[in-house]
Amino acid sequence: MNTLNTPDTKDRSGSEVDHDCCGNNAPAKTAPTPELAGATYTCPMHPEVRQTGPGSCPICGMALEPVEVQVEEDDSELRDMRRRFLWSTVLTLPIALVAMGDMVLPGSPVRGILGDGSRWLELVLATPVVFWAAWPLLVRCGESLARRRLNMFTLIGLGVLVAYTYSTVAVLAPGVFPAGFRGEHGVALYFEAAAVIVTLVLLGQVLELRARSSTGAAIRALLDLSPKTARRVDDAGDEEEVTLDVVQVGDRLRLRPGEAVPVDGKVLEGTSSIDESMVTGEPMPVEKAAGDAVVGGTVNTTGSLLIEAEKVGSETLLSRIVQMVAEAQRSRAPIQKLVDKVAAWFVPTVIVCAVLSFLAWSLWGPEPRFAYGLLNAVAVLIIACPCALGLATPMSIMVATGKGAQLGVLFRDARAIESLRDVDTLVVDKTGTLTVGKPELTKLLPRGGEDEETVLRLAASIEARSEHPLAQAILSGAEKRGVAPGSVQDFSSVTGKGVLAIVDGEPVALGNLALMEQEAVAVSDADRSEAESLRETGATVMFLARNRRLAGIIAVADPIKDSTPQAVRELRAMGLRIVMLTGDSRGTAQAVGRELGIDEVIADALPDEKLGTVERLQAAGSKVAMAGDGINDSPALARADVGIAMGTGTDVAMESAAVTLVKGDLRGIVRARHLSEATMRNIRQNLVFAFGYNAVGVPVAAGALYPLTGWLLSPMIAAAAMSLSSVSVIANALRLRKAPI
Repeated sequence: MNTLNTPDTKDRSGSEVDHDCCGNNAPAKTAPTPELAGATYTCPMHPEVRQTGPGSCPICGMALEPVEVQVEEDDSELRDMRRRFLWSTVLTLPIALVAMGDMVLPGSPVRGILGDGSRWLELVLATPVVFWAAWPLLVRCGESLARRRLNMFTLIGLGVLVAYTYSTVAVLAPGVFPAGFRGEHGVALYFEAAAVIVTLVLLGQVLELRARSSTGAAIRALLDLSPKTARRVDDAGDEEEVTLDVVQVGDRLRLRPGEAVPVDGKVLEGTSSIDESMVTGEPMPVEKAAGDAVVGGTVNTTGSLLIEAEKVGSETLLSRIVQMVAEAQRSRAPIQKLVDKVAAWFVPTVIVCAVLSFLAWSLWGPEPRFAYGLLNAVAVLIIACPCALGLATPMSIMVATGKGAQLGVLFRDARAIESLRDVDTLVVDKTGTLTVGKPELTKLLPRGGEDEETVLRLAASIEARSEHPLAQAILSGAEKRGVAPGSVQDFSSVTGKGVLAIVDGEPVALGNLALMEQEAVAVSDADRSEAESLRETGATVMFLARNRRLAGIIAVADPIKDSTPQAVRELRAMGLRIVMLTGDSRGTAQAVGRELGIDEVIADALPDEKLGTVERLQAAGSKVAMAGDGINDSPALARADVGIAMGTGTDVAMESAAVTLVKGDLRGIVRARHLSEATMRNIRQNLVFAFGYNAVGVPVAAGALYPLTGWLLSPMIAAAAMSLSSVSVIANALRLRKAPI
């Protein structure tokens, strides 16, 4: 492992990448814990950058984050940025009131009361904003210049320093400026521009860090699924509660009803049902007996089990899911990277223009040459201040995010909005995404002269004593139809087959074909064929016998959501290829796929197989969106180009995804896609506004019109043009609120 601040950078193929030393964050940042200081850190935008200990990325300037999943969150940087933002806001408001009072409120008495003291007040208030609140930004600006890797922090730092330095000179030495640049209140000041830039950028940093903290919360939520202790059983049969970190392969562990499975293992003794929805996404618990495998993090429902630990620590399935989510999340590149690419040529061009303008005026300009040179150079830098460029993307994203919320579509980050328009393949989970996610009574076929009410009453009576998840579907169906269960005696459960009982004095059996054969109940070929047809539609089929005669056939299924067929049709009309990826059985999955017209169906998929499918599609050149609602979907959601979670699903799925559909309605993907296209058009328009002003304004500010017209661009006009470009960007972004989606 490298020493602190020494980069250990490798590209994804494993070869070394030559980067400069990353350096530390701002000195004011709280020191990390020893555990974090010794960890390997990487950049969320550039995963190839790695170093030991925290620091900032040598490419984009972002703060690095730990590669390994940390149980405890280090929020010191967020707290530091929040504190700087709050103080910057407090100091910026009076600066803006003094500087812009006349514009906002004509006849404002502020300047009249303070007189020339207002200029000194602005200087005093702006100084801590620039040299304390903005210090982390200035450090990253300096590092970008030193490494010759220009980015947004370069633009921000130059804009702030130029506006502040020019204004400071205007306060301390106003005599260096020609009389033509003096207004009613002397030489114009731009402290408010510097302070407002700092405040807005710090706000963006706070929001970004909060979003990254939310990502960490998803991983910690996954870790919380595993219990912190386990009940270890020794050779004498005595039980001892121990922490999970001391459990070793081969240990015997007691699992009581309602407890989470602590590690991956196999059952030695006992029978029970395990809720494995974390792994499979399916709502029905799975019956377990001696020899069956159990997965850490799943939940024991009814019986007591003795299990043997086979995989512990980082080898468990849950730990691997956690690591897959963390790695997939780090592989994303936010939309701001586009602006950094533009800045790579924009910033040096502006600096060169400012220097050339200063030299030309200092050598060949009219007297006072130095003053004219300085003022024209300042005008160039001020008109090229990154206000509009910095607002171009965030304003559109902010408006689009609000618009999406109104439509029931929650975007977690800008990358999702950018990427969604390019998606050509949509991978969808079945349970809870295409379907309701809860078994329901779908078919009731009386036999042997019985009526539907009698069949349902008998089934509900016997299932009232059962803890099987299908029992609840039958009981709910009876309740909806107003059918009351009868009295039950001698209830018994036959593992793997069904249940038996005496209902109203008559023997009743409810279960599969094996139970019917055990109870010597005749089932005709026609009824067997009918049951098979129901299974092909994805239903679970049960036979009901009364007095050893077949009384009815009952089908329970997870029904397709009412909105799903229309959503699938609209998505396919948009040119998307739809792939169903589910942990459910192949027969059920194919039945749903046929009904909806799904392009490809992949069944019996575990979490790592879902992740592998997404990676396979991406390797083939597809832009993949993944829609799901379960914990088992979270690695694939995080790895997809766009992860889409159902708002009716688990918190972990929603935290792992970049888009959440509040109503759990796939038609939200159609709306999200249209919004993505409109937003990216809006961002491109904003960038045209931002750079259009610079393309025209920079040459004019440099004095290009002077030989022809004798006219120079005052820094005041440059500042007005800069403000106008920002206003144009904001106004254009606000149009998204009324865009037809």
